[in-house]
Amino acid sequence: MSTEEPAPNGRKSGPDGARGKQEPSGVDLARVALRAAKEQARARGDAARQKKQARRGGGLRSGARADGRDPMALGAAINRLINERGWETPAAVGGVMGRWPQIVGEDLAKHCVPQRYDEDERVLTVSCDSTAWATQLRVLAPTLVARLNEDLGHGSVRMIKVLNPGGQPRRYGPLRAPGSTGPGDTYG
Repeated sequence: MSTEEPAPNGRKSGPDGARGKQEPSGVDLARVALRAAKEQARARGDAARQKKQARRGGGLRSGARADGRDPMALGAAINRLINERGWETPAAVGGVMGRWPQIVGEDLAKHCVPQRYDEDERVLTVSCDSTAWATQLRVLAPTLVARLNEDLGHGSVRMIKVLNPGGQPRRYGPLRAPGSTGPGDTYG
């Protein structure tokens, strides 16, 4: 009889009954090689899956839960764009220009029209169709600035600049005075 007995793991123990360190057998080498091959294949598969997901749009999938690709209402999409780009003040001033008659009153809105808003200077430029309405707007300017700042936020409008009433330039003709620039308005 041999003094070597098979160990529970399939290895043989040494002559003294204790297990000695032996070279792994063919089956053990095959298991190690198979495990390494599986890990490499998994890593290659993960890399390929990530590339594929990147091509599809980041791997987001439409499903039962909301994600960034779900459709949204037009108003919500515009609000998101305004917030992302930092256009809150210009958009608010644009809204004021659309609601100008409600802010200043129907009479003044018929004769004075907002033209532009300078965001850096915080100046709202308004043109009037006559000298009388331009004077009226200058008198009401502090009140309008306060009302606009309540609506838009403190400091959004620093002042209102009133443009000269302008008209079509007069055509050349026999009754044109030299140096005349427009219709007979009393501005100035």
